[in-house]
Amino acid sequence: MISVILCTYNRERYLYNVLHSIAAGTYRDYEIILVNNNSTDGTEAETKRFQQDHPHVAVRYCIELKQGLSHARNRGIQESRGDILVYVDDDALVSTEYLQTYAEFFQRTPQAQSAGGPILPRYDQCEEPQWMSHYTRLLVTGQLDLGSTEREFPKGAYPGGGNAAYRKIVFDQVGLFNPELGRKGNSLIGAEEKDLFDKMTSRGIRFYYLPTAILYHLIPPTKLTDDYFNRLTYSIGVSERYRTRQIGTKKYLSRIAKEAVKWGGTLVLWLGFSLRGQFAKGNKLVSFRQNVTRGLLGRPM
Repeated sequence: MISVILCTYNRERYLYNVLHSIAAGTYRDYEIILVNNNSTDGTEAETKRFQQDHPHVAVRYCIELKQGLSHARNRGIQESRGDILVYVDDDALVSTEYLQTYAEFFQRTPQAQSAGGPILPRYDQCEEPQWMSHYTRLLVTGQLDLGSTEREFPKGAYPGGGNAAYRKIVFDQVGLFNPELGRKGNSLIGAEEKDLFDKMTSRGIRFYYLPTAILYHLIPPTKLTDDYFNRLTYSIGVSERYRTRQIGTKKYLSRIAKEAVKWGGTLVLWLGFSLRGQFAKGNKLVSFRQNVTRGLLGRPM
C-alpha cells in the first residue's frame, strides 16, 4: 500500500483541490496522511469537506504541534501504514497516473529505494514576470523536468521534496528529516531534502526519475514579489550554512569555495543576458547570488 503524506500549513485555498486530484487518480490502494502543522485557517474544515465528498478514500488527519515542515514530515512517517511513502505538496495538483506510476515502478524495480517525478509550474491568477529565466524558475517554482525517459537522477540531482517517494525502510537506514532544517511557519529555511538525499547517496541508495509522476506546482502572485524573492534566496544561503556547519567546518568551507565558483557562473550568465538586452533576467540572477552569499556567510540581508 502507498501512504500519501500531505503536510500543510495555512493552505486552505489549495487543500481540497490537491486532495481531489489524488482521489481522481487511477490507483486505489492508498491512504492519505494529512498532517496539519498548526494551521490557523480553515484547513480542518476543508479536510472534513473532502472526506464527506470522498467517503471511499482513507484519510487520516492529525495535528503536529511541533512547528516545522520536517516535524510534520516525520509525523507522517510515524502515522503511515504503507511500505511506500509519497510526499505531495499542499499547493499542487497531481496527474491521474501519479500514484499508479509510483506503485508500478517500485513493484518492478526492487533495487530502487526512492523516486521522484516532474514538477511543473502553473501560475495562479498571474503571469510569469519578465525577470524570470530558466535559473530563477528552478528556484521560485521548484520546476524539475528531466525529459520523457525513466532513469536514475544524474549525479548531484535529486527529487523535489514536494514530489518524492521512498520505501519506508529508507528512514530506518538514514534517519528522519532534520528538524533543524525545513520551513517553520512563514520562515523559508529549507535544505532538509538535500540533507536527506545526501545521506542516501553516501550509503549508495539509488533514486530514479519517473516522467509520468507529474506534479503541478501552483504559483500565486505573492511568490513573484521582490520581497518573497529576496527572503527565499537569502534563506537558501542560511539553510546551506546550517546544513554544512552541522556536518563540520570542512564541509562549510567547501561550500563557501563552491559559492565563489557559482559567482563566476552567475557573472557569465549576467553578461550573456545583458548582451541580449535582457537586463531584468541578468540583474535578478545577481540579486539571487548576492542574497545566497549573505545568508551563507551569516550577514544581514
